[in-house]
Amino acid sequence: MKQPCVYVMASKRHGAPYTCVTANLPRRAFEHRDGLVKGFSEKYGCKILVWYELHETMIEAITREKQIKAGSRAKKLALIEALNPEWKDLFETLA
Repeated sequence: MKQPCVYVMASKRHGAPYTCVTANLPRRAFEHRDGLVKGFSEKYGCKILVWYELHETMIEAITREKQIKAGSRAKKLALIEALNPEWKDLFETLA
């Protein structure tokens, strides 16, 4: 799947949410799971793909990412809960 998207990785249910953008979600999620992404996600153990949203263009995805990052932690958790209330790892659902 090569398509611009915004995604959120987490360390556990209600754990540290990490929001980012990519054009290849399966590859990027795999990199997070294997600890290949340095920085915040590695430090806080964000290895569970808990939310993502596909976009037509990278500009749209980046705009949405900035909107999500500007929001509070509570808003990020509500966004995840609306799509994935059980905080299941969505990695397995990717084609």
